[in-house]
Amino acid sequence: MKILVCVKQVGTLADELELTRDARAVDPDFLDYSLNEWDACAIEAALALRDASGGGEVVAVTVGDDEADSVLHRALAMGADRGIRLDLVTQDPLSVARALAPLVAAESPDLVLAGVLSADLANGAVPGALAGLAGLPFVAVAVRVEIEGARLLVSRELEGGLVERVALDLPAVVSVQTGINAPRYVNFRQLKQAEATDLDVRAASDSPGAIGWQLAAPERGEGAEMLPGRAGDIAARILELVAERRS
Repeated sequence: MKILVCVKQVGTLADELELTRDARAVDPDFLDYSLNEWDACAIEAALALRDASGGGEVVAVTVGDDEADSVLHRALAMGADRGIRLDLVTQDPLSVARALAPLVAAESPDLVLAGVLSADLANGAVPGALAGLAGLPFVAVAVRVEIEGARLLVSRELEGGLVERVALDLPAVVSVQTGINAPRYVNFRQLKQAEATDLDVRAASDSPGAIGWQLAAPERGEGAEMLPGRAGDIAARILELVAERRS
């Protein structure tokens, strides 16, 4: 079984930050980069499926410049068999999906896994857009993925705590929710061995997409009123404030 896993390098905000001069992004000097949490769960799910099916190949792929190689190295350290980077810098989800679609066609995987969303932009748009462009069935927000013969059984999270069971033929695209598993720990030796592994870097054509216009901090409202005292006193004061606002 051949599984392609889409992964992304995301920036973690520090307590203090500054924007770039055009105010379209956070200054990279104020970010720490790591593998997206949802994508780590997707890698772990792919490794479990590969082992359960009796073998195959897990291929991690990312879109970005050479700074993004670190997430592929981590995927390799976790147990992925190959790492592919499409050499394109973009934050637009549709452009990412358009870059990934030809790769999916060329690699012809049995299954494409991705995280539900990324921790930085939280668009959650790439897996669905990729499925549409590749002409593959799509299931979102998976909390369990199993192989049953030639079919894939997926349990997906719905509103109100409900879980829907879906059976679909392969190939397909599935987005994975956090909590589906506990991604395995990668030690320093495994990471250094992975960093010595050559990555497959391919050119990717850019395509028109959405452009972030500007980032800005929200305007501050009126100052908060601190309510001292015991719980009963605080509750009484809250009722007074609600009554004042209503009047």
